[in-house]
Amino acid sequence: MAANLQQQRFINEQLRREVNVPRIQTSKASMLLIKYMTDHEPEDYLIMGFASKKVNPFREKKSCSIL
Repeated sequence: MAANLQQQRFINEQLRREVNVPRIQTSKASMLLIKYMTDHEPEDYLIMGFASKKVNPFREKKSCSIL
């Protein structure tokens, strides 16, 4: 019973913290997300690519051949 009471207190405290979080409508959040993505599109390497192969940190490394 003590564990259940402790769990209920934790949930109550969490809900008290969450009640003060400012909320916006999903449609407005979606529009803000789309605006952010379009504003930062030139900086996105997945869309624009890298200026050169040497700049790309994900390029295949040269393999070491041991004879």
